[in-house]
Amino acid sequence: MKKEYIFKSERLGFRNWKKSDLTEFAKMNSDLSVMEHFPKPLTKSETAELIDRLKNYYNKNTYTYFATEIITSGEFIGFIGLAFQEYKTDFTPAVDIGWRLKQSAWGKGYATEGAKKCLDFAFNKLNIDRVISICTELNSKSENVMKKIGMKKIQEFRHPKLKEYPKYEKCICYQISKNEWTVTI
Repeated sequence: MKKEYIFKSERLGFRNWKKSDLTEFAKMNSDLSVMEHFPKPLTKSETAELIDRLKNYYNKNTYTYFATEIITSGEFIGFIGLAFQEYKTDFTPAVDIGWRLKQSAWGKGYATEGAKKCLDFAFNKLNIDRVISICTELNSKSENVMKKIGMKKIQEFRHPKLKEYPKYEKCICYQISKNEWTVTI
């Protein structure tokens, strides 16, 4: 059966979410290592709600944090994609790029490869002018991906949605513009 991807990178396929993603995604979201930089792991029902939100977001906006698979095997590895953020800061509203991959997909360059393809999609298909990315100040792995895809650090800030979680509230923001992206590719 041929997969219906919205777009592909060299090794990864990006698609909207399906109910059948629940088991693998819930397993990933309950992994304490995967969720190290988040206030808490997600339950299966919270993951199901997240899938519904991401799926509906795509249906409304033609982008989301895409379900991401390895093309050759069809293995679900997590998400890489885009979402509009409106929480109150100096740099929002803006489109955010983010990723969350299961442990077995770490260290293989998937986040960087996928994020580059998502930036290409954002700038050249969606005609977005600027993309940001956020992570906690201790999430060096995500920060390294931001650097590898050509983003520049613009600010350290206290995330307004994480005030109740002091351990995670201190975050950093990177950004890249469409003009900067065309220079990097």
